Amino acid sequence: MQLIRYDPLRLVIFATAVLIAYLSLSPTLMLLYGSFMSEPIGVPGQFTLVNYITAYSDPATFTLLVNSFVFAGGSALLATILATALAWVAVRTNAPFRKFIELTAIIPNILPPLMLGVSWVLLLNPRVGLLNLALMQIFGLESAPFNIYSMWGMIFVEALITTPLAFLIISAGLYSMDPSLEESARVAGSGNLQVVWRITFPIIRPALLAAATLNFVRAIESFDTPAVIALPARIEVFTTKLYRETLGAFPPNYNLAATYAVSLLLITMVFVYLYRRLTKSSERYVTVTGRGYRPNVIDLGKWRYAAFAFAALILILVFVLPFGVLLYTSLVSYVHIPGPKTWSLLTFEHYLFNLTDSRTYQAIQHSVFLAVVGATLCMLLAGLTSYITTKTKVAGRGIIEALTFIPWAFPGSALAIGLVWTYVYIPLPIYGTLWILMIGYITRFLPYGLRTMTSTIVQIHDDMEDASKASGAGFLATFRRILLPLMRPGFIAGWIILATIYLREFSTSVFLYSPGAEPIGPLLYNFYTDGYFGPMCSLAMIVSIICAVLIVIARRIGRTGTHYEAT
Repeated sequence: MQLIRYDPLRLVIFATAVLIAYLSLSPTLMLLYGSFMSEPIGVPGQFTLVNYITAYSDPATFTLLVNSFVFAGGSALLATILATALAWVAVRTNAPFRKFIELTAIIPNILPPLMLGVSWVLLLNPRVGLLNLALMQIFGLESAPFNIYSMWGMIFVEALITTPLAFLIISAGLYSMDPSLEESARVAGSGNLQVVWRITFPIIRPALLAAATLNFVRAIESFDTPAVIALPARIEVFTTKLYRETLGAFPPNYNLAATYAVSLLLITMVFVYLYRRLTKSSERYVTVTGRGYRPNVIDLGKWRYAAFAFAALILILVFVLPFGVLLYTSLVSYVHIPGPKTWSLLTFEHYLFNLTDSRTYQAIQHSVFLAVVGATLCMLLAGLTSYITTKTKVAGRGIIEALTFIPWAFPGSALAIGLVWTYVYIPLPIYGTLWILMIGYITRFLPYGLRTMTSTIVQIHDDMEDASKASGAGFLATFRRILLPLMRPGFIAGWIILATIYLREFSTSVFLYSPGAEPIGPLLYNFYTDGYFGPMCSLAMIVSIICAVLIVIARRIGRTGTHYEAT
């Protein structure tokens, strides 16, 4: 009580540090514990190396490692190339509709990543894929020209899913460039292509490497694309192995799954560390000074229409075609090549099914609850953590910052297995409930909130806080009345990101949910495995609408708050 009365800041710092340490370390340590136990989960056992010997003496493990690196590396490289071309056309050229291109490169984030994979399965399935069947009819082919169930199919789909993320990183680098370097090169007689190759790309190299590294991590930990392509094709990667050892086995082998999860965690931690080093080393390439400027727009002449066509093709692959096939499938009685009979097969029965089905209604309720409450709690924790690490001089703040590094690297499937081991032993009645999902979401995506809050809070001058304290306000009153309102833009931005992610999350949920606590992600996958493509696609459309509504409401609240502060 004395600590609360006289130094609430110290108590807040202590409580935040304990919570961050618990969220980060408990699944990590329990994952390690499970990988070294001789008995199944929940049964007392002894320390042993047999799980690691079993895993890494299996010749299939080498294939698993190769497949995982080929899949992640190939998709990261392709996504970075596509995003670079898209960003260059949208930011640096006079191609028509370039602002529209820039906007639509972000829109795909409202669709569940799982459904982007499903859309390409509906298009390029070698037996019933709509695009394959159409090409076979048009060109008189005897067999399908494309087979999505292959390593190349996985790389292609994952690259399209991660292109918007790479676009955001690379376009930011292009926007922050000093145009005087390119102007000097043109004065020296260099053409547009020479300037791009010799000046532009070297300057944004850290952004390119950071985008590729982050996409590699996103791909190697992903279970969205492997769930719909790798599992049917029997291509083994880390996440499919974890699935087969837990949900796909009877009895499940959580010991061996924990062993593979530890290996996956170590790989992602190495690459996340590399990403952080790349983003920090980018300071050596800084060209931004206090002088305000905007990057030069390159006049492509008659080639500007070709540049727009190329960017439009990328956007068609990334969003238009997947969204179109999902919308089409949600509105027809059964999937078929569009033709004259399609008009008679149009129906809203799949939407009516989802809006009246109790299981779907409950899943939507669960996901909206996780999105609204989970995102709010996560952003409050992110705000306190950002304040402690950037605005205080308290000893140990570096440890808190280091602990936030662990969730950034934690793959969703590995985190889920760590949480299973944790809450089987910790006497908290949350296993099989929504609360274990919320803990998993907050733990895994806390770094997303930290990035938006940290970038906002560093811009708040210390004088605001000092004035509040000089007026007699304590830390809690200052934080609630001064800092939180000033952090509103970053809070709202982070909340929107987290809420949309929580609504669409699949990789963690599929390992943790139970029939009574089923969110939207696993339900979509269950529809897919059961062959209910119409209800699955209509539910995906409903999720996209909910995401858009949450974004509009959050932005409106943000604008209202800003107006209130100004008045």
